[in-house]
Amino acid sequence: MIGQLRSVVFDCKDPAKLGDFYAQLIGGKITQEEPDWVVVTDPNGQRLAFQLAPDYEPPKFPDPTGSQQVHLDIKVDDADEAERQVLALGATRVTEEHVEDHFRVFRDPAGHTFCLVYGIEIDPAGSGA
Repeated sequence: MIGQLRSVVFDCKDPAKLGDFYAQLIGGKITQEEPDWVVVTDPNGQRLAFQLAPDYEPPKFPDPTGSQQVHLDIKVDDADEAERQVLALGATRVTEEHVEDHFRVFRDPAGHTFCLVYGIEIDPAGSGA
Protein backbone atom coordinates (compact mmCIF):
# COMPACT_ATOMS: atom_id res chain seq x y z
CA MET A 1 0.00 0.00 0.00
CA ILE A 2 1.30 3.43 -0.92
CA GLY A 3 -1.18 5.46 1.11
CA GLN A 4 -4.71 5.75 2.42
CA LEU A 5 -7.60 7.70 0.96
CA ARG A 6 -8.14 10.81 3.07
CA SER A 7 -10.87 12.72 1.22
CA VAL A 8 -12.90 12.91 -1.95
CA VAL A 9 -12.78 16.57 -3.00
CA PHE A 10 -15.34 18.45 -5.08
CA ASP A 11 -14.76 21.76 -6.84
CA CYS A 12 -17.67 24.18 -6.48
CA LYS A 13 -18.62 27.85 -6.29
CA ASP A 14 -20.05 27.65 -2.73
CA PRO A 15 -18.22 25.18 -0.45
CA ALA A 16 -20.41 25.93 2.60
CA LYS A 17 -23.67 25.32 0.74
CA LEU A 18 -22.44 22.11 -0.87
CA GLY A 19 -20.91 20.90 2.40
CA ASP A 20 -24.24 21.39 4.16
CA PHE A 21 -26.05 19.47 1.39
CA TYR A 22 -23.74 16.45 1.69
CA ALA A 23 -23.69 16.55 5.51
CA GLN A 24 -27.46 16.11 5.44
CA LEU A 25 -27.33 13.53 2.64
CA ILE A 26 -24.85 11.17 4.33
CA GLY A 27 -25.56 11.96 7.99
CA GLY A 28 -22.23 13.68 8.46
CA LYS A 29 -21.00 16.76 10.25
CA ILE A 30 -19.05 19.72 8.98
CA THR A 31 -15.69 19.25 10.70
CA GLN A 32 -13.73 22.01 9.00
CA GLU A 33 -15.01 25.23 7.49
CA GLU A 34 -13.06 28.02 5.83
CA PRO A 35 -14.25 30.42 3.14
CA ASP A 36 -12.67 28.32 0.38
CA TRP A 37 -12.68 24.82 1.96
CA VAL A 38 -15.26 22.73 3.83
CA VAL A 39 -14.90 19.16 5.11
CA VAL A 40 -17.79 16.84 5.95
CA THR A 41 -17.02 13.71 7.97
CA ASP A 42 -19.55 10.87 8.01
CA PRO A 43 -20.29 8.65 11.04
CA ASN A 44 -17.63 6.15 9.83
CA GLY A 45 -14.92 8.82 9.60
CA GLN A 46 -14.96 9.10 5.80
CA ARG A 47 -14.41 12.62 4.49
CA LEU A 48 -15.88 14.61 1.64
CA ALA A 49 -14.29 18.00 1.01
CA PHE A 50 -15.49 20.96 -1.02
CA GLN A 51 -13.10 23.54 -2.39
CA LEU A 52 -13.78 26.92 -3.93
CA ALA A 53 -13.38 27.01 -7.71
CA PRO A 54 -14.73 30.40 -8.84
CA ASP A 55 -14.87 29.34 -12.52
CA TYR A 56 -16.43 25.93 -11.78
CA GLU A 57 -18.75 24.57 -14.48
CA PRO A 58 -20.74 21.40 -13.66
CA PRO A 59 -20.31 18.28 -15.78
CA LYS A 60 -23.06 17.47 -18.22
CA PHE A 61 -24.94 14.16 -17.91
CA PRO A 62 -25.93 12.41 -19.99
CA ASP A 63 -23.59 13.71 -22.66
CA PRO A 64 -22.13 11.38 -25.31
CA THR A 65 -19.31 13.88 -25.94
CA GLY A 66 -18.40 14.42 -22.28
CA SER A 67 -17.99 12.71 -18.96
CA GLN A 68 -19.37 12.94 -15.42
CA GLN A 69 -15.72 12.88 -14.29
CA VAL A 70 -16.67 11.30 -10.93
CA HIS A 71 -19.87 10.64 -9.00
CA LEU A 72 -20.97 9.13 -5.69
CA ASP A 73 -23.29 6.15 -5.23
CA ILE A 74 -25.38 6.54 -2.07
CA LYS A 75 -27.04 3.29 -0.89
CA VAL A 76 -30.62 3.76 0.33
CA ASP A 77 -33.31 1.39 1.59
CA ASP A 78 -36.32 3.28 0.23
CA ALA A 79 -35.64 5.01 -3.09
CA ASP A 80 -38.91 6.97 -3.13
CA GLU A 81 -38.39 8.38 0.37
CA ALA A 82 -34.71 9.11 -0.32
CA GLU A 83 -35.66 10.90 -3.54
CA ARG A 84 -38.16 13.06 -1.66
CA GLN A 85 -35.51 13.97 0.89
CA VAL A 86 -32.70 14.81 -1.57
CA LEU A 87 -35.07 16.95 -3.64
CA ALA A 88 -36.04 18.82 -0.45
CA LEU A 89 -32.32 19.42 0.23
CA GLY A 90 -31.89 21.04 -3.19
CA ALA A 91 -30.92 18.18 -5.48
CA THR A 92 -32.49 17.87 -8.93
CA ARG A 93 -33.40 14.65 -10.70
CA VAL A 94 -31.68 13.98 -14.03
CA THR A 95 -34.56 13.79 -16.49
CA GLU A 96 -32.61 13.50 -19.72
CA GLU A 97 -32.88 9.99 -21.17
CA HIS A 98 -30.47 7.47 -19.63
CA VAL A 99 -30.59 3.88 -18.37
CA GLU A 100 -31.45 3.36 -14.70
CA ASP A 101 -31.41 -0.08 -13.10
CA HIS A 102 -31.41 -0.07 -9.28
CA PHE A 103 -30.26 3.54 -9.21
CA ARG A 104 -31.62 7.05 -9.74
CA VAL A 105 -29.42 9.88 -10.94
CA PHE A 106 -29.50 13.37 -9.41
CA ARG A 107 -27.48 16.56 -9.48
CA ASP A 108 -26.34 18.16 -6.23
CA PRO A 109 -26.83 21.94 -5.85
CA ALA A 110 -23.52 22.56 -7.70
CA GLY A 111 -24.41 20.22 -10.58
CA HIS A 112 -22.28 17.16 -9.68
CA THR A 113 -24.12 13.94 -10.38
CA PHE A 114 -24.77 11.33 -7.70
CA CYS A 115 -26.89 8.19 -7.62
CA LEU A 116 -29.29 6.77 -5.09
CA VAL A 117 -28.67 3.02 -5.26
CA TYR A 118 -31.36 0.63 -4.06
CA GLY A 119 -32.49 -2.99 -4.30
CA ILE A 120 -29.00 -4.51 -4.40
CA GLU A 121 -26.66 -5.69 -1.71
CA ILE A 122 -23.41 -3.84 -1.29
CA ASP A 123 -20.43 -6.12 -0.66
CA PRO A 124 -18.14 -4.51 1.94
CA ALA A 125 -15.18 -6.11 0.14
CA GLY A 126 -15.94 -3.88 -2.83
CA SER A 127 -17.25 -6.24 -5.50
CA GLY A 128 -20.52 -4.27 -5.73
CA ALA A 129 -23.21 -6.95 -5.61
